[in-house]
Amino acid sequence: MVVIVLVINFPIIVIVANSFQTTEQIMLNRSIIPQHFSFTNYEFLWGQTSFFRFLFNSVIVSGGSMICGVAAASMAGYAMSRFKGPVLSIYSQALFVIQMFPIILALIPLFIVFRALELVNSPIPVIIIYTVVHLPFATWMAKAFFDTIPRELEEAAQVDGCSKFQAFLRIVLPLSGPGMAAVSIFSFLFSYNEFFVGSVFLRDEGSMTVPIGMQMFMQQFATDWGSLMAAATLAVIPTFILFLMVQKYITYGAVAGGVKG
Repeated sequence: MVVIVLVINFPIIVIVANSFQTTEQIMLNRSIIPQHFSFTNYEFLWGQTSFFRFLFNSVIVSGGSMICGVAAASMAGYAMSRFKGPVLSIYSQALFVIQMFPIILALIPLFIVFRALELVNSPIPVIIIYTVVHLPFATWMAKAFFDTIPRELEEAAQVDGCSKFQAFLRIVLPLSGPGMAAVSIFSFLFSYNEFFVGSVFLRDEGSMTVPIGMQMFMQQFATDWGSLMAAATLAVIPTFILFLMVQKYITYGAVAGGVKG
């Protein structure tokens, strides 16, 4: 088991280890274990780059997209799970069409629209686009989890005086914690790692996210590997914190799903 864990996490181990070496040491050292640990790369990121600004922007964009996506996907997924009708049938089919549509075809018209609204170099258009792009898949994920929750629980809540919406908020949504955790992780990681859309709308250095800002370490004829490794190490921290926050919901869902009666 330990060997499997080491093999799976080997790239992360290499990145973290090399973040404590300068680029010259990385090129000369034949071992992945640093001979001399140094915080030079982290000092460079703190004092001479805007990396922590990029990190903050990424958290804002990814967090905003995740919140909007989870809110919309939960309500749309619940409607698809509990209600039937021609409108919902058309909507469910439209989700597949939107999922297959390449966003690159719409970037130029979207850029013209948001530029006219003076929203270029703002996180708002990026949050909107990210939410729309990952919403179809997130909606189907949410629907799949809502399908596993018995309708009798909602009916009992309605007998006790809850409306349909109150039953959704007080009964269904808390029970779908593992599903919402999975949707949150998917939405956050998609937005956090996305590069192309962000590079179109976030052109000012003060508005760049981590994937865009890390380009500064890769020049035409050289790459600052030490700083790049340090930046990659720090970029993992927000996703790691998010996973720790939602881990208990995923664990609860796995345990509850394995027990009956």
